[in-house]
Amino acid sequence: MNNIEKVDHSMALQFTINGVSQKIERISPTVTLLDYLREYISLKGTKEGCAEGDCGACTVIIAERQKRNTTYRVINSCLLVLPQADGKHILTIEGLACKSKNRGAVLEPIQKSMVEGDGTQCGFCTPGIMMSLYAFYNSNKIQTDKNIHEALAGNLCRCTGYRSIVDAARQERTFTKKKAISENLSTVAEYNHDGQRFFKPKTLKELSKIYSTYPSSTLLAGGTDLGISFSKDRKTTPLIIFTGDVKELGIIEETKEALTIGSAVTYSEILPYLEKLFPSFANLVTRIGSDQIRNVGTLCGNIATASPIGDTLPCLMALNSQLQICSDLGERRIDLEDFFISYRKTNLKKGEFIQSVSIPKLNANQTFKAYKVSKRYDQDISAVIGAFLVEFNQEIVAKTIIAFGGMDAIPRRANQSEKKLIGKTWNEENIYKVSEKISKEFKPISDFRASSTYRNQVAGNLFKRFYFDLLDPNKPNQVVDL
Repeated sequence: MNNIEKVDHSMALQFTINGVSQKIERISPTVTLLDYLREYISLKGTKEGCAEGDCGACTVIIAERQKRNTTYRVINSCLLVLPQADGKHILTIEGLACKSKNRGAVLEPIQKSMVEGDGTQCGFCTPGIMMSLYAFYNSNKIQTDKNIHEALAGNLCRCTGYRSIVDAARQERTFTKKKAISENLSTVAEYNHDGQRFFKPKTLKELSKIYSTYPSSTLLAGGTDLGISFSKDRKTTPLIIFTGDVKELGIIEETKEALTIGSAVTYSEILPYLEKLFPSFANLVTRIGSDQIRNVGTLCGNIATASPIGDTLPCLMALNSQLQICSDLGERRIDLEDFFISYRKTNLKKGEFIQSVSIPKLNANQTFKAYKVSKRYDQDISAVIGAFLVEFNQEIVAKTIIAFGGMDAIPRRANQSEKKLIGKTWNEENIYKVSEKISKEFKPISDFRASSTYRNQVAGNLFKRFYFDLLDPNKPNQVVDL
């Protein structure tokens, strides 16, 4: 690794599938785990439905040893490329049932409940659903109806209407022990095949050096966005640098002043911190994709993608977040608000990457809330995201931040509307005046998600909702049918 220019050989990838060792030497690094399962080793139980990480038919489990415990993470195998599986233990539907000398294959209790409860019809989605429920029952989550729904949010079924699946899941209250796995496997530093190079640095220094040498490389963390280009579009890229193994990028640090999150930290890993510090932000994160997506997708990946409808970006902007930018030449800090220049264009210079994001904690006089409007509640792209922070001096507004996504080519604040509130009384009359002004600050596009007129109206109404939510924080504002 110290002289990367002299690396001229490919080290083999190693991982296990259902306890069977796999050694990968002559396969493209952009082949997905799903394609490997189905086309290379003929494990056809895992299905391809959408190739985008939406339907859950390709769900498998990554099992890892953490101290004395085994953890299970569901992931979409259609979005995971083979080098990301390096060193991992993979569990597929074929490995779920136990084998008995006298009785043959013995179904897991959740499989038995699905059979007896008519939880499957055409069967295409069933393997993915089984993997999601198996991981859920082997997690530390309380087995409530709400948690069952969340566990199944990433698995689509077009036959059953879900009721029989949920009923089967409700009946399942006991389960077998977790599958035994060996110690975590070693990983390679680089994998090459047919002109493609996939780097896997372990330290920040290694990452900075490689990226400065190959600044045209594609950085890959979770791959929930980039993975679609490999799975659905069948694209390849000559140089990829995987950041998920870099130790310094996996940190979560909470101080008295702020929460700092490394760029390789997943949504699932930060949720407990957000639930404690920013509950409204946490609620929005639970609507990003599904468990399969949140288990690999990263907050900083959402930032780097710089989508105008990136769910987390208005939240981070409203919370005055800062980015730590790193390169082989050094480090610098930048306000998130200044990171976005134009559509999908950022402040990053050649050879630079995001090391972490820091979110200041709220003081006693500040309140923050975020809202997402989309056609579906789960697994849907936003039409409008509104994130609002207000700081009071008694009944007077001392500070306010009004940030939106989906209203411009970049996530952006309503600066003029913010100024109109400073020094004013926090009351209905002033809030309605500002809400009407918000629409005049933006010229959103019309597309298949929403019209420009709709977006402008929703943006103003979200700020009104923020006002009324603060009047009665305990009043429920969402109807959920479980």
